[in-house]
Order: sequence, then C-alpha cells, then structure tokens
Amino acid sequence: MNFAQLLFPDFSLILCGYLVCRYTPLNRTVWQQVETLVYFVFFPVLLFQSIVKSPLDIGSTSGLIGAGWTVGLTGIVLAYSLPYWPWLGRHVPARDHAASAQVAFRMNSFIGLALAERLAGPQGLLLIAVLIGVCVPLFNVAAVWPMARQGQRGFAGALLRNPLIIGTSSGLLANLLGLSIPSWLEPTVSRIGAASLPLGLMAAGAGMQFGALGRAKSMAVVLLTIRHLLLPLAAFGLARLFGLDPVQTTVLLAFSALPTAPSAYVLAARMGYDGAYVAGLVTLSTLLGMVSLPFALGVLRGL
Repeated sequence: MNFAQLLFPDFSLILCGYLVCRYTPLNRTVWQQVETLVYFVFFPVLLFQSIVKSPLDIGSTSGLIGAGWTVGLTGIVLAYSLPYWPWLGRHVPARDHAASAQVAFRMNSFIGLALAERLAGPQGLLLIAVLIGVCVPLFNVAAVWPMARQGQRGFAGALLRNPLIIGTSSGLLANLLGLSIPSWLEPTVSRIGAASLPLGLMAAGAGMQFGALGRAKSMAVVLLTIRHLLLPLAAFGLARLFGLDPVQTTVLLAFSALPTAPSAYVLAARMGYDGAYVAGLVTLSTLLGMVSLPFALGVLRGL
C-alpha cells in the first residue's frame, strides 16, 4: 500500500492553507472566522456522523476495545508525565505542554477510516468505527483537561461547553440507543462533515508558524516519539496480550500509528493557546505518519 499517497492530501491541504494565508488577501482575520465555524459546527457534526452511522458490537469487540483504551491511556499518561521527567521537565513550558499534550494520543480518525477500509474491507471499517466511538470521547476529555486546568477554567464547564466532546458523546449515546440520522437529513449532514476536514486542515496551515516549534524542541520530539513509535510498540504487545485475531490486530496497529488529529490545532486555538505551535506539530505528525504506518503495518504486523 502506498502510505505516502494516502497521507499526501492532508499535508497538501495544510500547505495550501499556509500559502493562501501568507500570500493572498485571505489573511488571519479571515481564517480566524473559518476556525470558529469548523470548531463549533463542522467538526461536531462530522464526529457525530462518523460514530452514529456504524452499529457498535460491544460484545464481539471487547478485546479490541480494551486494547484500544489501553493504548490511548498509555499515550495520555506518557504525555501528561513529561513535566516530571528528570531530564526533560525544565524544557517543558507549562502552557505549551497543556495545549500540545493531546498530540501524543489523539489520532486522525478520517485517515483511519479510509485506511481500515483499504486494509480489511467492511470488517475493518466497522472495527475502526468501534475504536473511534469508544476512544474519541476519552481523547477529547484528556485533551481539554490540561488546558482547562492551566487556564484556571472550570473543568466540568469546559467539557460541557466543548463542541467536540458534545459531538462525540452524543454520537456514542445515539449509537448505543440504536438511533440513526433520518434519510432526508443524511445528505446535508454528510456534506457538512465532508467540508470539515479540508477546512480544518487549511485552517491549521493558515495558523502555522514553524518558528514556534523552536522554543520547545525537546518537548516536540518526545511528544511525536510517543505518538509514532511508543504507541505502535504498545499496540503490538497489547494485541498479543488481549489475544486479538489478525484483522483486529491490523486495525489496532493502524489506529496506534495514525497521525495526530487535525482538530488539535483548532481546539488549542479556540481555548486561547498557541495554535501555531500545535499546528506545527500536526504538520510534522502528518509527515511522520508516512513512516509510522509502514512500520506498524509492515514491520510489526509481520513479526
């Protein structure tokens, strides 16, 4: 499989946003409004639709769910612990860490959905949907918590007001209750969801400043190492520990090696943090996905 070809569209959209913002009249003033639209409307609709459209078979996928949650919790614990590492703690700015910790454990579910279908057909698509449905709420809560804490905001209030968490939790609840989007509304919802990813990626590019990564390079290296090396290794061990079948193992490995979520930039920017730093990490993570996916699916899966 040509992983570079799979990831190139996302990276090219980020680059387009950067070029449009820097070299046309569509400057940051315009893109700030785009960020608001994507954050409060488009991304929540897409997350809700992605989760609710595939039935969750909790019983037959309990092992996969347990392994996926453990992979996610491993990333969360490692990312949260960086300020306490003896050799790294003094190089971890508190506000930058609060905004960028999410890069280590969140994942690009849109690439995941496309990749799982190519790897394992409808069964792979269903399995990745299960992982998205049960893990995205956990990841979004874990992403919001350090920013709410660092910004001295009420955590419960930040969660209740966060549109990404509202979208994922309501989608999961609707799925478990057996609800679905009415057929007459589905085309509209699908088009809103389809627009969210390119706009979100271009907004990330518009806010990108590679120079921002220079002030916390050590932290950036460790966060991306967690995302693209340690989590695939953890997934490999957990697949054996939970006794997953070959298809479930393939989906878990793909899930663990995905680039980070493009909405990480939007979340950080809308909560008042340095979106440029997070956008740079998102861009680098998309590039590193071209290495981590072949490593997980080619090397680890073959062991």
